[in-house]
Amino acid sequence: MAQRNDDDKAEHPALSVCVIAYNSGPTLRACLERLGAQTFRDFETLVIDNASPDPGDAEIAAAFPWVRLIRNPDNLGFAGAGNQAAREARGRWYVLLNPDAYARPDWLAELVAAAGRHPRVRAFTSVQLAEDAPGRLDGLGDVMSIFGIPYRGGYLNPDHGQAHEGEVFSPCGAAMMIDRALFLEMGGFDEDFFCYGEDVDLGYRLQLRGEPTLLVPGAVIGHVGSASSGGRKSEFAVFHGTRNRFWVLFKNTPALLLPLVVPLHLAALVAIYLRRENRPHIRLILKAVRAAFAGAPKMLAKRREAVRRASTSQVAAAMTWNPRDLSGRRPVIRPLRSL
Repeated sequence: MAQRNDDDKAEHPALSVCVIAYNSGPTLRACLERLGAQTFRDFETLVIDNASPDPGDAEIAAAFPWVRLIRNPDNLGFAGAGNQAAREARGRWYVLLNPDAYARPDWLAELVAAAGRHPRVRAFTSVQLAEDAPGRLDGLGDVMSIFGIPYRGGYLNPDHGQAHEGEVFSPCGAAMMIDRALFLEMGGFDEDFFCYGEDVDLGYRLQLRGEPTLLVPGAVIGHVGSASSGGRKSEFAVFHGTRNRFWVLFKNTPALLLPLVVPLHLAALVAIYLRRENRPHIRLILKAVRAAFAGAPKMLAKRREAVRRASTSQVAAAMTWNPRDLSGRRPVIRPLRSL
């Protein structure tokens, strides 16, 4: 990368890093401290205070003089705030980092190096380690199963060094980098999702366009996970996660696969929520399913907006058809395609 003067870097940084804060508390401070220690320095940082009820989020962000703080009067959700930050950003590359994610010092340097090695790749994702479960993975990119159920590859599996450079189905919004012009061209995140699944929807649309997402094994973060939404099994997470998985399916699945995927998705949903630990959520799940089908006409209408360059067989090949991958949350990393 050519050397640029300080004024030019300030106006046109290589990267724009966005952190969306909502009741983030002490994790936000640790997140920003790790960003401040990055070895790659040509970046700006935007913190979106997404109408957090906790005034401490804005106070923490304001304590870092190099942070550009944007305070929203209303909660736009992760999707809306993510799009807002992309419009406000000045860098070529748009980087998203959760406020409960702690980047290693070379995280940004590794992402930039990967972009240099693969100049035709425009979306990258990170290795996520479970911050509160040492020795375990939090995710190696997102995987889409033929059941229409996405999951973080390797989630809570022991870390045996499974990470290697290759394609994954979609980037995880907790720690990803995408060409900002491409993100804006695609319309960014779907704001109807509000929160949960918007990154998978974006990744699915990348697949439909024939745009690969590359896992960068050297780009490592520690991730707490669901720190702002009350936990993975909170009512908010269960409702939005269930509804939005249907919406990803309705909106993006190639027409030839829909008759297969929808029944499989329903069967998998029944199997998952009949487990004893999930039975307390049955009424909430039914509410989410009703909301999903109520929104189905709108999602089906959005199918016409998607750029579809990939064939049905190419999209199918990017999924996993092995039920054991889903049940074991196994990572699926494929060799980078020829571009």
